[in-house]
Amino acid sequence: MPQQTTTSNESKIRLTAFFALVLIVAYLITGFGVFPLILLADFALRAFNKAPYSPLAFLAGKTATALKLPAKPVYMPPKRFAARVGFVFCLAITILHFIDMEISATLLGFVIGSFAALESLAGFCAGCYVYNAWARLRAHMKQS
Repeated sequence: MPQQTTTSNESKIRLTAFFALVLIVAYLITGFGVFPLILLADFALRAFNKAPYSPLAFLAGKTATALKLPAKPVYMPPKRFAARVGFVFCLAITILHFIDMEISATLLGFVIGSFAALESLAGFCAGCYVYNAWARLRAHMKQS
């Protein structure tokens, strides 16, 4: 496994996922194309090392402070990988939405919404499990 170099606050990450879930649900209910665009931009900021500029992460930080939620450190590379997966999903949803493939966009919205719900409500990061499996596989391949 890679050595821990970067950490963040799990409470803030879970709140960020919750706010993403709210936007996904808003899209699924309304079909309004601005929601996946907002998510696409926010996931891009978090995925590509610009998290301090993420509106959802900023809102989550302020909310965590106001609610006095505990600051539990969490290793960031798997979370960043998960954000990159979210970016790809939001890119696909946005493209599908604007080329009038609403059913496909909605299905992908349900998938990413499920992942956001798992992270925000249960603390389960599916992308993190994929990242960790990939890291173990890479380590095993280097040893062989």
